[in-house]
Amino acid sequence: MRVRSNPTIYEINTASWLQRLGRSLGRPATLADVSGSEWDALAGLPVDTVWLMGVWQRSPIGRTIALAAPLLQDGYRAALPDLHEDDVLGSPYCVRDYVVDERFGGPTGLAVARDQLRQRGIALILDYVPNHVAADHPWVTDRPECLLTGSEDDLTLHPQAFMGIAGGVYAKARDPYFEPWQDVLQLSAFSPELRRAAAKTVTAIGDQCDGVRCDMAMLLTNEVFARTWGERAGPVPDADYWPGVIASAKETHPDFLFMAEVYWDMEWTLQQQGFDLCYDKRLYDRLVHDSPESVRGHLRADAEYHKHLVRFIENHDEPRAAGTFGSPRGRAAAVAMSTLPGARLYHHGQLHGARTHVPIQLGREPDEPINTDVHDFYRRLLRAISEAQIGSGDWRLCECTRWSDDSYRQLVAWSWSRPERRHLVVVNLSPARAEARVQLPWDDLEGRMWCLADRLSDDRVNHSGDALASDGFCVALEGWGSRFLTVDG
Repeated sequence: MRVRSNPTIYEINTASWLQRLGRSLGRPATLADVSGSEWDALAGLPVDTVWLMGVWQRSPIGRTIALAAPLLQDGYRAALPDLHEDDVLGSPYCVRDYVVDERFGGPTGLAVARDQLRQRGIALILDYVPNHVAADHPWVTDRPECLLTGSEDDLTLHPQAFMGIAGGVYAKARDPYFEPWQDVLQLSAFSPELRRAAAKTVTAIGDQCDGVRCDMAMLLTNEVFARTWGERAGPVPDADYWPGVIASAKETHPDFLFMAEVYWDMEWTLQQQGFDLCYDKRLYDRLVHDSPESVRGHLRADAEYHKHLVRFIENHDEPRAAGTFGSPRGRAAAVAMSTLPGARLYHHGQLHGARTHVPIQLGREPDEPINTDVHDFYRRLLRAISEAQIGSGDWRLCECTRWSDDSYRQLVAWSWSRPERRHLVVVNLSPARAEARVQLPWDDLEGRMWCLADRLSDDRVNHSGDALASDGFCVALEGWGSRFLTVDG
């Protein structure tokens, strides 16, 4: 099944989701046990792509490390005050093997889940972790040339950065800005053997799903890998890692989607190397920390660049949006990220207003009451973006100009146009009331009346096309207010 353009992606923590479902069954639940009503609920949100995060076999060695780490323990108990040792499964990004974990139903359980999703027109995304593997991954013994090696001296002098296992010494994985991760071994991005093995692995994953989310994808580029590892990396190859891996997988699965987790302003680089979608962490950071003008500046980038970005205000790596943004600021951020070009990503629990960030090593999440206001808002928003076919048609950033004062600078606005329907989105990215004249991009406004209907509030107002053409759309929004308007003539 092909992932549609501009998809609405819903990320599910597979372990904690199945644990919760198992409580109602009175026994551990697998993916094969998920009821039709649960799949119907996902389809009814509506979403068109589900990312089942963390389905692969987790490492027993990684779990032992996760249980022993004091800082991780603090995070576990912050999320689960009644923590039990069995709640700690180890990191889903410390992969023992790319085989579905038997606790989740194994390959058969995943096949059942994929079929249920397909029946509802929903595509399936799984994880691929290109930068590292667990210490008990088969490659450690079968293909050690895929790993970055060290010496006994390295192990003696830098035990935090190297691991002795299976008769060899290997570098622990890292990125260039932080200390090594203690539970995983570094793969050698410049190794021809790794590149061949990675292409086969991703192609095999492609037999089981419709796309992959590639963890920390920028770490495998020649530029970053050489900067991270220096001389230890070896000679820099002529070709980068990703173009060959992606091309190889797409020979077998032409419609297979590649989505990159990427930071450090490397989105365009990875788009050029073949990724269909890349995280838009820059938008997230600007919504959290920066001014509306900064957000507007980000949106002035080329339209082709925006088409291949994934917008989010929460995922398993970021704090819960309800805690970061609160309300109504969180609603403004959600309207913004949901109505821009590209994909939109929502995290399980986000739509219910969950506030507890659950470490990925845990297989259980706390019981939190559903925030009905947040839940109703998201249901209406997701229904609106589906019905409006946001992502289809011509997108334009709209200029906001002075109406009565300088508060217009706090507003951002954009339009979507198709032959049969137009939409206008205006968001106040400040806590204070703001007013602006939004300049509309349409040249056929004059000579008739237009109805502007808000899809989030049911407010409707008629405007003269002559006034809209000459003066723009005059709008006043309370702090963190937004308008998601259908424009009909």
